[in-house]
Amino acid sequence: MGGTARDVVNAVWPGDCRLCGGPMIAISRAGVCEACVARVEAQDQLAERFNVLCTRCGDALGMESARFAAAMGTTECTMCRLAPPEFARAVAYAEYDGETRELLHLLKFNGVRSVAGHLLGQHLARAILKLEHQTARDLLVIPVPLFAARERSRGFNQAQLLAESAVKHLRKLRRQWKLDLNTKVLSRVKDTHALFSIQPHERRRNLRGAFRVLNADAVRGREILLVDDIMTTGATARECARVLLRAGAEKVWVATVAKAQPESVKALRAKGPGESMIARWDAVPVQKGEAQANREAIGTFRGGS
Repeated sequence: MGGTARDVVNAVWPGDCRLCGGPMIAISRAGVCEACVARVEAQDQLAERFNVLCTRCGDALGMESARFAAAMGTTECTMCRLAPPEFARAVAYAEYDGETRELLHLLKFNGVRSVAGHLLGQHLARAILKLEHQTARDLLVIPVPLFAARERSRGFNQAQLLAESAVKHLRKLRRQWKLDLNTKVLSRVKDTHALFSIQPHERRRNLRGAFRVLNADAVRGREILLVDDIMTTGATARECARVLLRAGAEKVWVATVAKAQPESVKALRAKGPGESMIARWDAVPVQKGEAQANREAIGTFRGGS
């Protein structure tokens, strides 16, 4: 209730931006100024300038990985080639850095739910549009669940809030899609806290058996859109996809607001496009109509909804 009251007050009497601390000029339901919102840059724009993204998991390919992938005639990263994930493809709107990270922290740790409904949910919808020419038109949308005790402590599941907002926007943009949001299909039965502090192989071991499908009939023969706030190593998405496929799902797609990229890629990117030694080539063809779909979506979101 406290978070909702603060959102209402901020919408009526704008104060300072919750991210940069500067004065709010325009009314914002999320309490974030237009300058901070504008600095959330789509990951695709960064990829065009600095690197190629793995077409399976979305990891940025550094110079050596990019050269090796090009020589092998593939567009997937080394990990996806050696240990293919159970999901078909994972997409994200932005890199987990800067304003994107701060917005997600506002949502998860400060309880500013309006950030999901008025900002990040729109970004998630744009990420999902990247899958438009690959997925079925009938999708079962499943937010990655939190462990029950953690959800009670936080008061909400951020993945569910983001999924609800994204589905709301997509139903306006793509009326031909049938998006069935269901939060009762997948359950987290193991508390796997502090995953960010452990190594990728430890994450995978820690997550083994953490999720359970509660209603196999609901997923059998369906294509699943798994939604979360952030994708880091992909261990959570892999485990969720594994149990969903074992329960009879036909295919699992993954969409997140942000993707955490390797520090090595960030370091090269920080040097600027003229100095970065990242290899670039036209190895990842844009799906027919995908670029136009994203332009239409961005134009619609800018117009408000």
